[in-house]
Amino acid sequence: MAILILIIVFICMEGATWLIHKYVMHGFLWFLHRDHHDHSQDGPLERNDLFFVIFATPAIILLYQGVQRDFNYLFFIGLGITIYGMAYFFVHDIFIHQRAPVLSKVQSPYLRAIRRAHKQHHKHLGKEEGECFGFLWVPLKYFKMYYKKKQ
Repeated sequence: MAILILIIVFICMEGATWLIHKYVMHGFLWFLHRDHHDHSQDGPLERNDLFFVIFATPAIILLYQGVQRDFNYLFFIGLGITIYGMAYFFVHDIFIHQRAPVLSKVQSPYLRAIRRAHKQHHKHLGKEEGECFGFLWVPLKYFKMYYKKKQ
C-alpha cells in the first residue's frame, strides 16, 4: 500500500506542478519567478530558487509527521513529493537548463520533447501568454516532433 501511495502522489504532483506553475508562479508570485525567464539575476542562484524551499517545506513536515507515527501514510505522501522534487531538480535544472554540463547531447525523443516544450515556455518573457507549464508531460505536438512514425 505504501508504494501505491508514493506512486499516486508522484503522478498527482505533475498536475499540481502544472497548476502551481501557471497560476501561482505566473500569477501572484511572479516577482519570484520572473528572473527565471528574463535572467535578470546575477550569479548562480535566482529568486526563483526560493520555490525549492516553498515546496520542500510541506514534504519535510509530512515526512516528519509520518516518521512520528511509525511510518504511516503521511511519510509516503511526503516521500512521493520529495522524489518528484528530486526528479524535477535533475530534469529541469540539470538537464534542461544545464546548470551542470551533463546530458547535453541526448537523443531520446522523450527527453528532446520535454526540452523543446520548455524552450517554448521560455520564449515568453512575461507572465502572460505562457504555454507548456507541465514538467514530465507536455503537449503531444512536442512528442510528435521526435516520435516520427515510420512509413
